[in-house]
Amino acid sequence: MHESTTMEKLGQKVGQLLRNFDEMRMENAQLKESLERLELDNSAKEATLSQMQDELQEKDREIEEIVNKIESILG
Repeated sequence: MHESTTMEKLGQKVGQLLRNFDEMRMENAQLKESLERLELDNSAKEATLSQMQDELQEKDREIEEIVNKIESILG
């Protein structure tokens, strides 16, 4: 009788460990998917930022050209 109770307890503990393992495996998969989405989002934002920096540099060049023309007219 005592041996059966010990085996039952062991079986319950093993069952709980397996359930915990499955839960953690599913959570890990969800976290991986979330990470992939965040990495894609980050890449898109970096591309947008790079494009905006390029546009800003172009605008700075245009402003510099305008300033130089004004100075040549006034000077």
